[in-house]
Amino acid sequence: MSTEDDWITTPVTADLLRGALDLERTAHGLLPHRLPPAARRQIPDEQLTMAEAQPSGVRLVFRTRATAVALDALPVKRAYRGLPTPPDGPYDLLVDGRLTGQATVSGGTVRTIDFATQSVEVHEGPPGTARFAELPPGDKTVEIWLPHTEGVELIALRTDAPVEPTPEHGRRVWLHHGSSISHGSNAASPSTTWPALAAAQGGVELVNMGFGGGALLDAFTARAMRDAPADLISVKIGINVVNTDAMRLRAFVPAVHGFLDTIREGHPTTPLLVVSSVLCPVHEDTPGPLMPDFSGGAPRFKATGDPAEVATGRLTLRVIRDALARIVAQRSPDDPHLHHLDGRELYGEADHAELPLPDAVHPDAAGHRRIAENFARIAFAADGCFAAPNDGPGA
Repeated sequence: MSTEDDWITTPVTADLLRGALDLERTAHGLLPHRLPPAARRQIPDEQLTMAEAQPSGVRLVFRTRATAVALDALPVKRAYRGLPTPPDGPYDLLVDGRLTGQATVSGGTVRTIDFATQSVEVHEGPPGTARFAELPPGDKTVEIWLPHTEGVELIALRTDAPVEPTPEHGRRVWLHHGSSISHGSNAASPSTTWPALAAAQGGVELVNMGFGGGALLDAFTARAMRDAPADLISVKIGINVVNTDAMRLRAFVPAVHGFLDTIREGHPTTPLLVVSSVLCPVHEDTPGPLMPDFSGGAPRFKATGDPAEVATGRLTLRVIRDALARIVAQRSPDDPHLHHLDGRELYGEADHAELPLPDAVHPDAAGHRRIAENFARIAFAADGCFAAPNDGPGA
């Protein structure tokens, strides 16, 4: 019986990875990024720097007869001063599309953020290994979905049989941009965030540009989307603009137009779906900023703006939904491939009554599944804006 010392070591290279827009060579290996270098140079804050390096939707994909797999990696973890240390992020193992195992990697680098000052303290730690055993025998496609809650430097893949990159299957690429819910906040694991689940149901390849706290209509994000290959594009807009109190209605409308204009420079006829925020009662009629609330023990969030100021241009989710609907209606006569979806069709009043938001902002694992099911039912249906070419009328 072989031991890990006898296994085959395969360096992690670009042909084994999907879902990343850039791979940075580090002292340890490869660090996947979800924004390209030009965009990263323009990031103004630690929040987005950290979020784009958390590889939500990024996965290793290969063919192999191996029955045991080990991935050597250096995690880059996030913690907040005064709060419990988050659990190690899960790595999901899928065999021929089925989730068959999970692992975590201890150790690594920990970046501790002070809520009050936004200062960051870095503690260096050693690499570790995610191990998976008892894979089914025979040739198969294996995917290792990287943690959506922490960064990771990929060092090497070790297996008890050779691996090779998977051949291209011609699946359409879905490029999605959104906020922390799209990033995967409170999802159970990286392959069960709502975009990952919806992509599986739609039979498409996901590139997830959902950034916790970072869906703010940044021009560098729009340029990154403009330049990224895509067959389908969606942008989920609203919650971060409100909860950061980043702009007023006068600035918001032209910013949306500019964001869409930039994407269209690179994808003039690609199906482009504009999605407003899912239901979030704390921000439906109350502006931001959003603040953490620890008064009940478990962390929750509360909106702190004054609803009376909506009349002077302060933004709420209800205001933004109306604005997005108007913007798409105005642009659609000249852009027949532009579509709109009210986010409450993904998670609305009935969903909230059944599956309330645990922290008042983010859905739990069941909520992610509900959003994915609704998105797939609407967008990937035979009459949906993301329908496969042979699914349309008359096919």
